[in-house]
Amino acid sequence: MIQKVLIANRGEIALRIVRACRELGIKTLAVYSEADVQSLHVQLADEAICIGGPRSADSYLKADRIIAAAEIADVDAIHPGYGFLSENAKFAQQCESCNIKFIGPKSKTIQMMGDKSVAKDTVKKVGVPTVPGSDGPVENESEAVKIARKIGYPVIIKAVAGGGGRGMRIAHNDISFAKEYHVARNEAEKAFGNGSVYIEKYIEKPRHIEFQILADSHGKVLHLGERDCSIQRRHQKLIEESPSPFLTPDLRKRMGKFAIKAAEAAEYENAGTIEFLVDAKGNFYFIEMNTRIQVEHPVTEECTGIDLIKQQLLVANGEKLAFDQSDITFEKHAIECRINAEDPARNFVPSPGTIGLYYAPGGHGVRVDSHAYSGYTIPPYYDSMIGKLICFGHDRQTAIQRTYRALNEYLIRGIKTTIPLHKAIMSDPTFIEGKATTAYMEDFFARTPTDLFT
Repeated sequence: MIQKVLIANRGEIALRIVRACRELGIKTLAVYSEADVQSLHVQLADEAICIGGPRSADSYLKADRIIAAAEIADVDAIHPGYGFLSENAKFAQQCESCNIKFIGPKSKTIQMMGDKSVAKDTVKKVGVPTVPGSDGPVENESEAVKIARKIGYPVIIKAVAGGGGRGMRIAHNDISFAKEYHVARNEAEKAFGNGSVYIEKYIEKPRHIEFQILADSHGKVLHLGERDCSIQRRHQKLIEESPSPFLTPDLRKRMGKFAIKAAEAAEYENAGTIEFLVDAKGNFYFIEMNTRIQVEHPVTEECTGIDLIKQQLLVANGEKLAFDQSDITFEKHAIECRINAEDPARNFVPSPGTIGLYYAPGGHGVRVDSHAYSGYTIPPYYDSMIGKLICFGHDRQTAIQRTYRALNEYLIRGIKTTIPLHKAIMSDPTFIEGKATTAYMEDFFARTPTDLFT
């Protein structure tokens, strides 16, 4: 039985894990950097240990220090949250070797699905549709050009170990391909220590749809519906919603079945996400699997009533999922806005600093997941997200109206945030009509005066 969990993360997800553990009667140990000594999760956890300097490389990415803290505090399990070491197979293996439960899939699964070309081959074998592309990494330019011509331009060059839009480049012809191929390799090498890339057909203006997976260690694999994550900038999500305004019931059913097939092929355990691109005709293609909890998991929680973090803990404890696919219902529509400490009028430049006033919205159908508070200083060393606003209602129109109302109540003074941008999007006809694709933000900025979100 899990008695104590080390939380190998920071910010709102660390706080979210503290709360879930407390409801289950599990003790928590927060590890933190010198920059996070005043963070809420450090203050609310049962115990806390500083593991290093403010930079991630000196703290949250130091696997040896995290393992040492776990052994000192005698914890049973480690929850990695998202980012940092959450999809690091070596770290998961270290936990396994030390008889510390890694709250996530097994290390071999992380390794397999973390290599995008291997992941693609794995799901193809069970019939999951994939984007036409190279069979694995392409090691030289001449071979890559031949594949690009065969697939047909435009193509996208992707880092095998990529994520967050890094090591990802689009080419429209042979000339641009030569340049972008080398840029992608260099970016991948710097960001991930692995310069390998693969080639895929570039699906223009698709929807980015992901399916939430839950799987226990007894062979049961379920999906908890989809999230539409099409509104992105630099391949990073800004707004997520569920259900998708684009999917028909039939398309949702088919995609859900293939999502389960993909997870079964990976011998998956715990919470994960199967990601698809969907074109205008409803053709869908597997692109990757995220072997961790997602930032946008609250959207699914509010639509299904299932606490995903608690389920992660219960599955890690060896328990069977207490429900079947037929038990999962979707009675609400939910929208999540990522509140980032950034200036959207200045190309999303980060805005670290001290929050002078912080007031979170409330009322029926409003949830805020945040570690921020009045007087809290946002450090410059980490991701700029400081909170998530999740609003829900019985239909999409209600969810949009509620989100707009809540954004108007949300007060953060002393720094720039993306709140004004989200307000402008909630009022935008293209979004309201449910027509946003992954090209939405580029079009939105082209036709929207920046003074609307300054």
